[in-house]
Amino acid sequence: QVQLVESGGGSVQAGGSLRLSCASYGYTSSPYRMGWFRQAPGKEREGVAAMDSDGTTSYAESVKGRSTISQDNAKKTLYLQMDSLKPEDTAMYYCAADYRRFLPLLSEQSYNYWGQGTQVTVSS
Repeated sequence: QVQLVESGGGSVQAGGSLRLSCASYGYTSSPYRMGWFRQAPGKEREGVAAMDSDGTTSYAESVKGRSTISQDNAKKTLYLQMDSLKPEDTAMYYCAADYRRFLPLLSEQSYNYWGQGTQVTVSS
């Protein structure tokens, strides 16, 4: 059973940076796909960035150029570096993982395993 634990959220001013981490446990075979999603109050959860074992990455248009997803396989940790943060980036950020192939990287339905989330708050 894949377990995901996010960390690194916090409160920052607009223009600042944060690096989110997602430590993964409970498996011997690495997930094929891992990603970051976020959900702001009153809004649906949306895909932010994701990557698969083939090296393919995908970013939401709203964060493209400001965010970088990466993975340390030895540490079984997924990262999301977010720069030039904006108030509209304020949300709960979730890490997700899945083993199935041939599914969209930024679709919620492409993931079966989810973390509890880490809050990111950006003030103007």
